[in-house]
Amino acid sequence: MNAFASSPPFARGGVDTHAHVFEQGLPLTCDRRYAPTYDATLDDYLPLLNEHGITHAVLVQPSFLGTDNRYLLQALSANSQRLRGVAVVAPEITANELADLHRRGVTGIRLNLMEQALPDLRAQPWTSLLDNVARLDWHVELHRNAADLAPMIDRLLERGLRVAVDHFGRPDPALGTQDSGFKALLGFGKTGRVWVKVSGAYRCAAPGSPFVRDATTQLIEQFGAERLMWGSDWPHTQYETVTSYGDALSTLLNVGLDSVALHSVGLDSAALGAILRTTALSFYGFDVEPVAHNASPTTAALQRATY
Repeated sequence: MNAFASSPPFARGGVDTHAHVFEQGLPLTCDRRYAPTYDATLDDYLPLLNEHGITHAVLVQPSFLGTDNRYLLQALSANSQRLRGVAVVAPEITANELADLHRRGVTGIRLNLMEQALPDLRAQPWTSLLDNVARLDWHVELHRNAADLAPMIDRLLERGLRVAVDHFGRPDPALGTQDSGFKALLGFGKTGRVWVKVSGAYRCAAPGSPFVRDATTQLIEQFGAERLMWGSDWPHTQYETVTSYGDALSTLLNVGLDSVALHSVGLDSAALGAILRTTALSFYGFDVEPVAHNASPTTAALQRATY
């Protein structure tokens, strides 16, 4: 299939800010909540970008790989123009180790705190880590149930950090936009230092609900389209059988979970351009020069990393 053949017009030249790559057999963290029983490699992922006209992407370290970012780094090295990374690190990591990640295409760290004890971000070694992250002008990506987001965001803003909130803020699917944590998240729009990923709606929405329409409308009202970024959440771990890359894109561009097109809630092309492209290009420090789509790194190249 030719590049862009199935791409909606608004998607062309877009940025996917949330995807994961991994293989079976990689060392898994002992406190993992889940581990997939299949491979999701860069060779699988890049053709999807090409097919849908997505020019750049952000690879996020999967939770089940813990702080071992070697596979992520190898993937980034395979296409450094087109890809950026978000790593998971131990709070004790040194400034020099963070600087090395920076040189290799990482632009932030993820705090994946789902089903985890909340850390005290005002205590060592967290304060040193966050200060080092701020010096690199990185961001912190925060993944936590909506009910617990506000105090964590407050701590991160206190350290002068930019914050990217995963998956609409992860409200309780039974509550949707009525979740008090989601309502609290909306209050951070005025800070200008918090961004929200409109991604993974299936993780926080009851099937058939108007969540996508309602949440996106409210987020735009409070944050502006320029503080929202789209992500596919590929390969949709634990939801592989109910969605696809095209579905994830159509949630934003065509038909969402509630069968309402995003542009039918009043978005013009500038707003869609911000959510899909311009915000992410700046946020992740992409070189906006065109990149070649015909170079597909092989899985074997990734396996050259030592495990």
